[in-house]
Amino acid sequence: MAEITLPVESGRPVGSRSSGRLRAAGKIPGVVYGHGIDPLPVSVDQRALRAALTTDSGLNALLNLQVDGASHLTLARELQRHPVRHNVIHVDFQIVRRDEVMSVDVPINLVGDAVQVHRGDGVIDQQVFSLTVQATPALIPNSIDIDIRGLTIGDAVRVADLSLPTGVETEVDPEVAIVIAQPPQVSEGDLLTEADVEAAEAAAEGEAGEGGDAAAASEGGEG
Repeated sequence: MAEITLPVESGRPVGSRSSGRLRAAGKIPGVVYGHGIDPLPVSVDQRALRAALTTDSGLNALLNLQVDGASHLTLARELQRHPVRHNVIHVDFQIVRRDEVMSVDVPINLVGDAVQVHRGDGVIDQQVFSLTVQATPALIPNSIDIDIRGLTIGDAVRVADLSLPTGVETEVDPEVAIVIAQPPQVSEGDLLTEADVEAAEAAAEGEAGEGGDAAAASEGGEG
């Protein structure tokens, strides 16, 4: 995985007002922490941060922070977003080592078209959208791709079926289903209303009653 150099500035004043002024100037407040250093308040250019986190690596991009003449290899963690605009308003940078095994969430992508499933009016049901894996920073995959082209109705892809890259492991239960090829779904027209159920029950009771009356009449005739 490529490393992205990201300049940041230290010595930012803390507090909500100071953070608001930083954001108005196009900068995002953040903190650098980890591996024994005291939490270091920093600020980073908003556009530079967005560009760094929108590569193929997404939030698992390795960020080489340049601050005060020092270099820190980090991962962006704990991104706080505005509740309405959803833009990043604060970011924590966690220092990592190249030989350190990290636990990260990697997105799961479905590849191809399940032709046989769709021909049978089935549905591809993706139940898990990211997988927690363990790997050193350089081996963290951008995504985990699952080829669904050979699926037929009733098939399932479980964690145990994944072919993870060398050096990447997961502790997720191997029986967890990630994708299920579901049979045709029940349409609204196939659903019975409460009135339909009551009518069916009444008809069944009526047939049972008629059967009982017929049996009684037959017994009376024989007598």
